[in-house]
Amino acid sequence: MSTLANESKKRVLIYRLGSLGDTVVALPALHLVARAYPNAERRMLTNIPVNSKAPAAEAILRGTGLVDGYFNYKVGTRSLRELASLWWQLARWRPQVVVYLAAFRSEAAVMRDSRFFSLCGIRRQVGVPLTRAMQENRWIEEDQALEAEASRLARNIAELGDASVDDPKSWDLRLTEAERARAREALATTGKMPVIAVSVGTKVQSKDWGAANWREFLGQVATAAPGHALVLCGVAEEFDASEAAAEGWRQAGGKMAVNLCGKLTPRESAAVFAEARLFIGHDSGPMHLAAAVQTPCVAIFAARNRPRVWFPYGRQHKVIYHQVDCWGCGLETCVVERKKCITSITVDEVMDAVREILGRS
Repeated sequence: MSTLANESKKRVLIYRLGSLGDTVVALPALHLVARAYPNAERRMLTNIPVNSKAPAAEAILRGTGLVDGYFNYKVGTRSLRELASLWWQLARWRPQVVVYLAAFRSEAAVMRDSRFFSLCGIRRQVGVPLTRAMQENRWIEEDQALEAEASRLARNIAELGDASVDDPKSWDLRLTEAERARAREALATTGKMPVIAVSVGTKVQSKDWGAANWREFLGQVATAAPGHALVLCGVAEEFDASEAAAEGWRQAGGKMAVNLCGKLTPRESAAVFAEARLFIGHDSGPMHLAAAVQTPCVAIFAARNRPRVWFPYGRQHKVIYHQVDCWGCGLETCVVERKKCITSITVDEVMDAVREILGRS
């Protein structure tokens, strides 16, 4: 479709589910949609957050200008009343285009989605993954790795243009000066000390490296990086776990540890990460935020997902991932195998990655 034809569209619906990390990896696609339909009102159809550790898409995109409004619904609902209400909201708004940015779904589910959008009166549907090739992450021969999820989303809507996934501008959260000022205020006690940002939280049991590992690891980081300040970020529910991990830092002689869990919005946390020399954390939303603001990450991954698909985007990061025999299981809770993929990751492995990144700068 030509640029002129795109500009004639006045209402564009973007279909994207998920919370923090899912929203961040869609940033290049969202920037592309904004460029393709610069004069349209762009609203997102997304899910109601399932728990307090999963902030809504609006909490990440607020103020970016990429999305102008939201329609929210419960994922998996079978309530005819709720579905009818959603249909009525969309039909009344009368979107002319839907841009489909959902994660992997069965072909039957995708067909249902497409029919639902047609029933809402939406004639043009972009990126609907009606083929297996569009749903799955490709094997990239030159990298000997699977395609990143951000790249799959961009590929599926390539008819709108080039999402330029490798360009840092495509990951721009458009942080405001007020958000950056809030970050500087939160970091005020660190003075001029370089900052190492850490997030020990995760909403999924199978991704958790373990309290003992975090405590021992942060003790070693304090020894290896004297003169640095430790800053811990996350939701309020992660405050105590972060404090326990920080004890390792303090007992090893770390001079400054600031626990900001529950004190910042996701976007303010991103502004804090932008000030950090290094971010360390699980496969999590905060990790994706840190990568979006171009801060080098040391990421500790379980093997529940296939390698690279959800790794932090960019070549400046170090990812520790053990491809055990049960990799790609997709489990949120691992009991039988006792999380051997992530618990087999040693403190020494993660420290080697930390030393490498600190050595670069």
